[in-house]
Amino acid sequence: MTRRITLGAGLLVALALLFVGLTILFNHTLRGWRLDLTQNRLYTTAAGTDRILGSIKEPINLYFFYSEKAIQQSPELEVYGPRVRDFLEELVSRSNGKLRLHVIDPQPFSEEEDRAAELGVRGVPAGNGGTLYLGLAGTNATDGKATIEFFDPNKEPFLEYDVVKLVYQLANPKKPVVSWLTTLPMEGAFDPRTGGMRDPWVVYGEARQLFDLKPLDANATRIDPDTNVLVLVHPKNLSPATEFAIDQYALRGGHILLFVDPLAENDVSGADPQNPVAALTADKSTHFDRLLKAWGVSFDPKMVVADRGHALSVTMREGEGPVVHPGILGLDKDSFAGDDVVTSGLSRVNLAMAGALAPLKDAKTRFEPLLQSSTDAALLPADRFRMLNDPGSLLDGFKPSGQRYTLAARVTGSVPTAFPDGPPAGVTLAPGQLDLKSSTRPLNLIVVADADMLSDFLWLHVESFFGQRMTQAIASNGDLVQNALDNLAGSADLISVRGRATFQRPFDRVERLRRQANERFRAKEQELEQQLQSTEEKLTTLESKGGGKPAGALLLSPEQEQELQHFQQEKLRIRKELRAVRAGLDENIRSLGNTLKIINILVIPVAFAAIALLIAVWRRRRRLAAVPQKGQPS
Repeated sequence: MTRRITLGAGLLVALALLFVGLTILFNHTLRGWRLDLTQNRLYTTAAGTDRILGSIKEPINLYFFYSEKAIQQSPELEVYGPRVRDFLEELVSRSNGKLRLHVIDPQPFSEEEDRAAELGVRGVPAGNGGTLYLGLAGTNATDGKATIEFFDPNKEPFLEYDVVKLVYQLANPKKPVVSWLTTLPMEGAFDPRTGGMRDPWVVYGEARQLFDLKPLDANATRIDPDTNVLVLVHPKNLSPATEFAIDQYALRGGHILLFVDPLAENDVSGADPQNPVAALTADKSTHFDRLLKAWGVSFDPKMVVADRGHALSVTMREGEGPVVHPGILGLDKDSFAGDDVVTSGLSRVNLAMAGALAPLKDAKTRFEPLLQSSTDAALLPADRFRMLNDPGSLLDGFKPSGQRYTLAARVTGSVPTAFPDGPPAGVTLAPGQLDLKSSTRPLNLIVVADADMLSDFLWLHVESFFGQRMTQAIASNGDLVQNALDNLAGSADLISVRGRATFQRPFDRVERLRRQANERFRAKEQELEQQLQSTEEKLTTLESKGGGKPAGALLLSPEQEQELQHFQQEKLRIRKELRAVRAGLDENIRSLGNTLKIINILVIPVAFAAIALLIAVWRRRRRLAAVPQKGQPS
């Protein structure tokens, strides 16, 4: 027996030493290995993220301003703050030492707080009257900087994109080049209808400030190779040479933001002050069929999406009231793609006479809707919207199709050339240059079926203040364009980083139980409340007869006194039953909570203990079976 105990103790020591040895071995041999067991793969970065981290050449310093104690006073930030920190640490671990994370807890009136302000990180009011910080700033070797002022929990699905975008901007500090081709008067030009000069469109002016914007002539035969984003606004009646240049840019993996339109109200190409009728009847649709077909996109320039569910009210003539116009749409969040950074943070997008987009049947590209109509929509001929005096007439005989039409989409993938027979007449390639027949890199395209949405009147309120033009945004059209340019200006790896699931997981079963309880008890609760209201009204009537005082009871007959007591008792009964009904709303939820507590506190430990006991009995029986019995040879 003593020998068996000694062997058992020695075995435990040997196992302990083996465990310590394996731990040390794994720490060295498996360093950097991670296993993400979260349901939504929260700590598994996208492939594009890993490629961006691997392409960093110079070290980048990240300064995470994190008010740990102050954030604990906010339940939402208390959970989200550590989530952001864990994700930043995950990126640092994958960057091969190129990212250096500095976690800073700024105290009031400290140098760290001044540093946060200097880098552009914004503090927000805390519950105790102080200021808390949850932002990120980064610097590169050339003194460039980029900032995320505050990590908004509402933008958690785009946490990876926002942080990786900051890293990408610091690793590639050169200002992106945007080549802009438009047949609309976006740059500001002479208006033949008014005889004056137009101001540049605000969308165009903002892009000129934020990017290295290069206007591209409508007759251009070459796209500069340093172009990061090619913007095409209502590319109407382009020459074959210009279309070929766009085609070759797309085949080289171009990033394109395209606006087409079945009825561009701002198209003044046919305007003639001497013949206003000709301007109204001129063709204002975008003709870009050859390239759209090569890119796998269907667009009918003769049809407009009429959407009764998102129709806005407009004033057609001065002195008349507003009328519903099913061709002028105000899209809300239900119309936006929820997992795409281009539509994140938008509140409303206004469109006017937009067309419908769809993928072609044999398309090899990936077609992802960004903006969609409601199901209360239909396609109407564009001619019905010309010289329209009464928008209400569009609803005469209106029959919604029941389907949602795509108004903007993201298109990605490899595409064939739109010129399979070679360059068009008049195009001469440089010596040694060959025309591409298919994509050398995947195309990244965002196409919007409305060009008028860029015009100021659809998303801005403009006023004159002491001779200065003041603008106030009433819709998110400008933000949509800015998001699209920011996204496309990055590399294909950055574009591939999409929205992720949130860190916080709802208690789906609890919410389902709460909804079921509400449905089950709501009718009874409303019935009791009506009875209670009726009883209180009768009590008030009887008490008013007695003056509402005990002395006034002399004015009531015995039958009335008995009825008064009955109503008072009935009132108490109903109120008691009502409290019981309201308490019953959470009964199933409390029952579920108690069940989980019993399982976690009692059942699981008992189950593990039973399993351990069974294993111990089994091992004991094996040992006894191995010991020779008396009278048996050993």
